[in-house]
Amino acid sequence: MRTTTTPSTRRVIGLGFLPDEARHGFLIDTPKGNAGGDMICITEHRGNDLDHLGARAASAPSPSDPSLRVVIDRIRWMALAPAFWEEANRRLRANGLPTAKFQKNPVKPVPVHPSLGKELCILCWAVEEASPDDIPNALHNWEALAPEERWWLYTMTVATTGQAMQKGIGWRKALRAAIADNPFVKGEGLSPKARRELLGHSQLSLSL
Repeated sequence: MRTTTTPSTRRVIGLGFLPDEARHGFLIDTPKGNAGGDMICITEHRGNDLDHLGARAASAPSPSDPSLRVVIDRIRWMALAPAFWEEANRRLRANGLPTAKFQKNPVKPVPVHPSLGKELCILCWAVEEASPDDIPNALHNWEALAPEERWWLYTMTVATTGQAMQKGIGWRKALRAAIADNPFVKGEGLSPKARRELLGHSQLSLSL
């Protein structure tokens, strides 16, 4: 008889990453220290790269590493990461998965569920060259997108300008205009909750 793994028995590490099931995931590498100019790196991994993802210390990837999706300075990272973590934890709770506390200086790189990793890349790409003062506006606009919309934006962006150093061109430029530069006017349009209900989502529904 085939057995089904229940959420309570699923092994989770990092931010929603399921090492026994995953075929895809992201890794956040945060350097030790508090310098504003330190660079946080986000890489995307598949296949054999997933073995022991996050279980070992990792050196920062080189700028030419094809898995490197995001390089963002600590000042911008600290302005967006806590809000992203809050949204990610809400989604994990809705799916019966353990949450993860945000840490400024994690001991090891943090593995991330592939759906959440894509959404994080979209947010980082939108603000990587924007003024830190624009990040609250970007967060409002990002939160107003349904996850399915964020996944679609990731797919379109990564196909042409998905390498970390391809800043300010193509879809990366468009993301900044749409998310960071586009003014958010409170009370206009549907609320994030209403958008989620309209699209019938609250799940991490992409394949792992």
